[in-house]
Amino acid sequence: MPDLLIELFSEEIPARMQTRAAQDLKKRVTDGLVEAGLTYSGAVGLSTPRRLTLAVEGMLAETPTLREERKGPKVGAPDKAVEGFARGAGVARDQLEERETPKGLFHFATIEKAGQPAAEIVAQVLEKVIRNFPWPKSMRWGAGSLRWVRPLQSILCILSDEAGATVVPLDIDGIVAGDSTEGHRFMSPGRFSVVSFEDYEAKLKRANVVLSAQERADHIWADATNLAFAAGLELVEDKGLLAEVAGLVEWPVVLMGRIGADYLGLPPEVLQTSMREHQKFFSVRDKGGQIVRFVTVANRETADSGATILAGNEKVLSARLADARFFWDNDLKVAQDDMSIWAQALENVTFHNKLGSQGDRIRRITSLSRELAVVTGADADQAEVAAGLAKADLSSQMVYEFPELQGLMGRYYIKASGLDAAIAAVAQEHYSPLGPSDDVPTAPLSVTVALADKLDTLTGFWAIDEKPTGSKDPFALRRAALGVIRLIVTNELRLPLDQHLDSQLLRHKIHLNGDASEGDLAALADLLKEIADHGVFGAAFKVVWEKLHKDDAPKEGLLHSMGSLVPDMSSDLLSFIHDRLKVYLRDEGIRHDIIDACIAMDGNDDLNLLVKRARALASALDTEDGANLVQGFKRANNILTQAEEKDGVEYSYGADVKYAETDSEKALFAALELLEPRIQTALKAEDFTTAVTEMAALRPAIDAFFEDVKVNADSEVLRRNRLNLLSQIRKTCGQVADLTRIEG
Repeated sequence: MPDLLIELFSEEIPARMQTRAAQDLKKRVTDGLVEAGLTYSGAVGLSTPRRLTLAVEGMLAETPTLREERKGPKVGAPDKAVEGFARGAGVARDQLEERETPKGLFHFATIEKAGQPAAEIVAQVLEKVIRNFPWPKSMRWGAGSLRWVRPLQSILCILSDEAGATVVPLDIDGIVAGDSTEGHRFMSPGRFSVVSFEDYEAKLKRANVVLSAQERADHIWADATNLAFAAGLELVEDKGLLAEVAGLVEWPVVLMGRIGADYLGLPPEVLQTSMREHQKFFSVRDKGGQIVRFVTVANRETADSGATILAGNEKVLSARLADARFFWDNDLKVAQDDMSIWAQALENVTFHNKLGSQGDRIRRITSLSRELAVVTGADADQAEVAAGLAKADLSSQMVYEFPELQGLMGRYYIKASGLDAAIAAVAQEHYSPLGPSDDVPTAPLSVTVALADKLDTLTGFWAIDEKPTGSKDPFALRRAALGVIRLIVTNELRLPLDQHLDSQLLRHKIHLNGDASEGDLAALADLLKEIADHGVFGAAFKVVWEKLHKDDAPKEGLLHSMGSLVPDMSSDLLSFIHDRLKVYLRDEGIRHDIIDACIAMDGNDDLNLLVKRARALASALDTEDGANLVQGFKRANNILTQAEEKDGVEYSYGADVKYAETDSEKALFAALELLEPRIQTALKAEDFTTAVTEMAALRPAIDAFFEDVKVNADSEVLRRNRLNLLSQIRKTCGQVADLTRIEG
């Protein structure tokens, strides 16, 4: 079985494209080989800045011979039919066989397709792959039509076995495949031939090329760590930069340089970002956390051990950091004088063409932050100040140059302005959590503004009907909803989410209808105040709705439409958040039907309460008593529902123990009498774990009741009493969750 070695040698491939390109080459070539009938035992794709390599082991030397039998016309059929069958099968008529079948004598043709040599198939597959390679960006060069990420210079393609290596015959736009390649651009010029993958890899290393990207990354990290350690310093870990730098060099040479003393006073994050983004330098810090050195990776060894390279890098870095120092000094002056200048500048920065400027957004977040401060435990005045300044750094020169520093620079600037450190922390922390693994803020002020920020984003895009569809979520609304959930659950916040969704939706509607009459806008503002004063949207909504339905109230217009539209949007948005909650809890192993059973209960906009219910119910259903109790509840509910539909009455007037006949029936009365007060007490304390545990204790009594007692007794008195007893079971068990929604 031969091994296949392919190398596509070109000018430098962008580092960000190399790993994916190596994977694409491996998948497309191996898929093509298998589809053509060439199986293999293993394959690996590798990359360097100037080459994509694929090594395939244990490949078949040729495709297997295929033998196919076709059934043709019946013997005695017209000659034209028989000749047409033979022609279609690719055989002569005298090669047809006559065979007896249950339906008579028929003509059969045996078609044999000889195997195809591996070299021919490899050539066909590789040419197709090269001409249709999925580069994010590609180019043409010279007069040819071939496209590649950078000009393709040579193709190495050989099949090797015990007898030696054979070049696969392939010519693509004048680039003829061969058995040779090049080493390092500067350190090992000239081409050399190879006969196998092992030979190829070894000769490349001798020619100063490390083929494996992982090996280059490991070498860079080890050398850089050792250099820092030797100087009594620590290398700042940056996995993304490490992967990128490993894609920039074929022969990594690690060097450590110094940062000018004039720039050591810059915040460490500014130094790290500037060096990483512009120069691809790693940061090295001292024991105090201050960045004092940098590590760069050269692509060659030099006679002066890199001294000239380091000098040049230090000179370029000095120019870069001079810019950063200029931005920092100017921003500090603004922060210390009057940060409101930045906030005013955001009035001219569009957040969304329908949702207004960043200034409009900040005002909405500020208003909502005051409302939320009541439930987060933050000071309302401080929350207002923090929300008003949280995004001010978006106008700073430093964030304009390095957008990834937004929030962090705000923290520095607000602190420099003399405000409390807790307010400064909000600028950085209110963006969190950005994803499922990101840290969740716990400081009350940060939680308040972070929650207001995400709720404003969700309600804003709901107000303009820009919701996620399918896999498309251009405004990251699913991430915002997950952020709301994590903020509430992690900090155990108890808030009526529905109320705050309504109030923020109204703020958006007031903005969107800015050209409405002053009377309508004033009425909407009154409604907003009613929401805040009553604490629950329904109460405020009722007040305004009654005004609308007076004889002299308008039956159409902005106020009327808002009264009916906002609750619908709020309900839809809450359902969206519930869907994200299912995803969040699914990672904890809680089934969706358990969450649905809890969502069906009143107060489902209190996410913290909802999660407590779901966790308690899921824990109970993992026990035998809990699972069997649900089955008993469902049996009771089914019998009761059928009886109520048949009789046209509701059996909920209380059962009387004096009509109990059997011991098991009396035992169920006793169990309910004993456990109901305990369940009620636990529910009032919102101790759902205890409530569900006490509820599960009903299981033996319910099981025994159904084994011994006929509910639909001949006596109508007994039947009604037992149906009322089932109603008591349904009511008791239904206080924690809607168990009818539990599957199974």
